[in-house]
Amino acid sequence: MDRKSLSFLALGLLVGVLLTSAALIPAVRAGKSGPDAERKTVLKLGHVLDPQHPVHLGMEFMGRRLFGISGGTVELQIFPGGQLGTEPEMIEQLQRGALAMVKTSTAAMEGFVPEMAVFSLPYLFPDEERYWRVLNGPIGRELLAAGERHGIHGLCYYDSGSRSFYTLKRPILKPGDVKEMKLRVLPSKTARDLITTLGGGPTPVPWGELYTALQQGMVDGAENNPPSFLSSRHYEIAKHFSLDEHTRIPDMVIFSKPVWDSLSPEVRNWVNEAAAESVDYQRKLWREKTEEALKIVAEAGVTVYRPDKAAFVEATAPMYAALEDRRITELVRRIRDVP
Repeated sequence: MDRKSLSFLALGLLVGVLLTSAALIPAVRAGKSGPDAERKTVLKLGHVLDPQHPVHLGMEFMGRRLFGISGGTVELQIFPGGQLGTEPEMIEQLQRGALAMVKTSTAAMEGFVPEMAVFSLPYLFPDEERYWRVLNGPIGRELLAAGERHGIHGLCYYDSGSRSFYTLKRPILKPGDVKEMKLRVLPSKTARDLITTLGGGPTPVPWGELYTALQQGMVDGAENNPPSFLSSRHYEIAKHFSLDEHTRIPDMVIFSKPVWDSLSPEVRNWVNEAAAESVDYQRKLWREKTEEALKIVAEAGVTVYRPDKAAFVEATAPMYAALEDRRITELVRRIRDVP
């Protein structure tokens, strides 16, 4: 190996060390110094949502509680709006230990933990009550833990409601209305399959680029929950919002397993406590913000429709018959058996 190759190798090792250090930043608390100074741990958390979004507000609450519970020794630094990359990009950083925490949709997790695809199946949960019984029960806990072998420690689920279609030129009132529409979807094979099953063209677009894509007519519409429709300002362009509620895809807060394993048991307990409290806070806030969002977009000129879901349930049923992954098939059976 020549001198130049050795230099590049050394540089690569240095960059790796710096990235890992950036995820977990120990710092001396202000006003103290010397060997007895109390250390402060700073955890970096990235996500793609707007700072006014109720999921972001839930994470801010988590940060406040973590700081309080730890007596100021653990601080959560949140980077919203895709500052640190797309969800898949941030998850890859997290696996390497270059980022401590990420808020992600379970749809984006499919490429890392295949079992997460179950959440992207249409009309799997008949109502919100069943949905939360699953998330808070054995199945939900198993799926949180499923990423451990991939370097991902699942921390908690956040409410992201149900996803519905919004479009530019005409509403989606029945399954046939999706035909030949180009619709933005999450970075998920199952999400793409849903649109294809309904006869449309699934078009993956990064969340941060979707406003421009709608504005320029690169897509005919998208699908999301009411608070995201509002906070993204997509309602300024897409004036048809159809509450078909085809999927309930939770958000997750995940931790880098290398970083998690490096924390003391005490810090882990503090993080778990703050996360659990933030879930209760965020779920309550979500209900309030959903009602508020629907009211605001309607006042802004959006027509909100409530189509017959039965037709959509029937039209998407072939997706279940086409399932090939036995793990997903078994999860579907277990979820349907939850009382």
